[in-house]
Amino acid sequence: MLISLFSVSLCAQVGINSFLKLSDSINKTRKNTVLIAEIGLATTALVGLNQLWYKDYPRSDFHFINDNSEWLQMDKLGHFYSAYHLNRIGSETMNWAGASKKQQWVYGSALSLGFLTTVEIFDGFSEKWGASPGDIIANLSGTGLYVSQELLWKEQRIVPKFSFHTTQYAAMRPDVLGASFQEQILKDYNGQTYWLSVNLHSFFKNSKIPKWFNLALGYGGEGMVFGEDFASNDPNLSYIKRKRQFYLSFDADLTKIETKSHFLKTLFSIVNNLKIPAPTVKLGSDRDVDFYGCYF
Repeated sequence: MLISLFSVSLCAQVGINSFLKLSDSINKTRKNTVLIAEIGLATTALVGLNQLWYKDYPRSDFHFINDNSEWLQMDKLGHFYSAYHLNRIGSETMNWAGASKKQQWVYGSALSLGFLTTVEIFDGFSEKWGASPGDIIANLSGTGLYVSQELLWKEQRIVPKFSFHTTQYAAMRPDVLGASFQEQILKDYNGQTYWLSVNLHSFFKNSKIPKWFNLALGYGGEGMVFGEDFASNDPNLSYIKRKRQFYLSFDADLTKIETKSHFLKTLFSIVNNLKIPAPTVKLGSDRDVDFYGCYF
């Protein structure tokens, strides 16, 4: 999104590779560009989220709720995933501007926690929801995963990733699970899978494992038409069984692919938050095992 806003005019003058090349020292023009762009994008995202998620529900006084038992904790993983990648984006854009490592981490953490805390405030003033301590812990954990790996290893060896497929459940409650594909990506937890993608070469430096090769551990669920069980909500849907699902699959860390092209490096970094389709083994909470030749 940053590239789409600023690259057209700048790339015409200096070329895309020069534009995307990291600065060796702090570049005030780039720093200001990052700050203005990300404040604008964050504001736009919050306005869009308000229209998509909150506008049809009444407001209330600010309040907290305990929703840790809902949606098989898929919403908490969403917060964890978002916090990590907002931190990563903030840190990497400040790296492009030539900021020090400490400045990158501080800015990335501020972007991540600032944005998600604002979302939590939206929840707190919504009559239907409420600010969630569980969400706040997930936000802190996602931010902590990024910063701790930088401090410990000076690289990201474990990356949260996301995949999504449409499901039959959205049609049962489109007002909650999404009426369109765009809404379902955000709202239909049945089609979401969250992964921890582990780069094996980073842990076994002297091995012949390709630098980009990852092993991915995934978590998902199905049968979630309501936040909790159906019995107290709609007995007609009590035949649907809610169950957790665990996945083991292959993946790729695209940022480990060697290239001299700064454009490709940037592109790989942008899409590295998504799990690539690959052969996958699924283990359900009812101990059933399934194999997918290509799961996403």
